Amino acid sequence: MVNLFEYQNKEEFPKHHFDDLEVFLDDIWSKREKSSYYFNEEDNRVEQQRFIQFLHKNNTLKSNKYVGVIHFEGKTINLLPKIFYKGEDPKEAHVKAINKHVLWWLSYCRKLKFPNYLSGLNTDKADFFEILIYLFSKYTRELLNSSIYQTYTEVNKELSFVKGRIDFNGYIQNNLSNGRHHKISCEFDAFEMDNEFNRCVKFVSKLLFSIAKEPQSKRFLSDILFILDEVKDVNVSADKMKRMSFNPMFSDFETIRDYCVLFLDNSVSFNYKNSLKLFAFLLPMEYVFEDFIYGFIDKEIDEIKAKAQVGSKHLDEEKNFALKPIYI
Repeated sequence: MVNLFEYQNKEEFPKHHFDDLEVFLDDIWSKREKSSYYFNEEDNRVEQQRFIQFLHKNNTLKSNKYVGVIHFEGKTINLLPKIFYKGEDPKEAHVKAINKHVLWWLSYCRKLKFPNYLSGLNTDKADFFEILIYLFSKYTRELLNSSIYQTYTEVNKELSFVKGRIDFNGYIQNNLSNGRHHKISCEFDAFEMDNEFNRCVKFVSKLLFSIAKEPQSKRFLSDILFILDEVKDVNVSADKMKRMSFNPMFSDFETIRDYCVLFLDNSVSFNYKNSLKLFAFLLPMEYVFEDFIYGFIDKEIDEIKAKAQVGSKHLDEEKNFALKPIYI
């Protein structure tokens, strides 16, 4: 395990994997969601990754402004906030405490919509990412066991009776021409489990199942996949999930949607050298902390009414240097 604090310590990394790690992170940088709130215009103009500094002279790594976790070739690299740095490599118990603290910050962030953290506050998972998987799998499994999200979806099926509208083109081409005139191609709306939302949940669950290490999380994810076995396997983007809305009867499913957006918008997992065990979950620390400060004031201090960062203020009269202060 490698522990790197923002702009603080340096750690050696195996030489035979050093260049491969840099290629992996460059690929993540290029494939990240460019529209994400957490990446500014300057980031979008840079092609090479900014997650970690690679010091090739002595094969060492140094963290930049990002926090999170990277899994690569059996190694776990924890990127931790600098305020917890004590000048030495932290013990596992210390890393657990830091991860829980960061997750507490995320529970107040509006931009991430990090949900349902307090219900898993006492979980004893060491890895930052494993805690996220545990919370998602636990909540999703419990909800799907009590309620399945179903919506009306247009279906085209061959029936022995007329239902909805007759698909005359399909009936002529596939039925009459093949001597199957007794089967009628019909189009109708059905209350289906195989819908866009459940496909997204299945996609994210399969992604996480291939990476999760904790047995409890893997059991929960396996149960989710079993429940959604009849749902089609499709690839899903974060933008598609963000556009999903629910009526009040299905408001509990908004939490699952927000979890899925959290993973898809801020993490990358793909087939790299025929492996699905490479993963990165990385967030720029300054935006996370700024969002936490505003969220904490807004939710916990009733007598203070805070306003989110406003971009209309400038440091100079010529308005060359924009400011985004929090007003209270």
